[in-house]
Amino acid sequence: MDALSANEAKTQFGYLLLKAQRAPVQINKNGKPVAVVISMDEYESNEALKLQLLQSRFIKAKSDIESGNTTDGESFFTALELGQYD
Repeated sequence: MDALSANEAKTQFGYLLLKAQRAPVQINKNGKPVAVVISMDEYESNEALKLQLLQSRFIKAKSDIESGNTTDGESFFTALELGQYD
């Protein structure tokens, strides 16, 4: 991934926009990554993927509830905090 400093992104904004149409561009401030600029097409694709994932998880949850495959809330949130739920 290409990277620009925040100052370069500011002074070369048109160039940043052109680069972002081809690939994500990382923006660094004080040498640390703070943002990524992506094209609108890539953003919309990411949002569509997130929606598909949410819909598939809803369908699975509904199926689990209907089949009685449930867990108590405390166990669920503990596992969620530990990153054990997909």
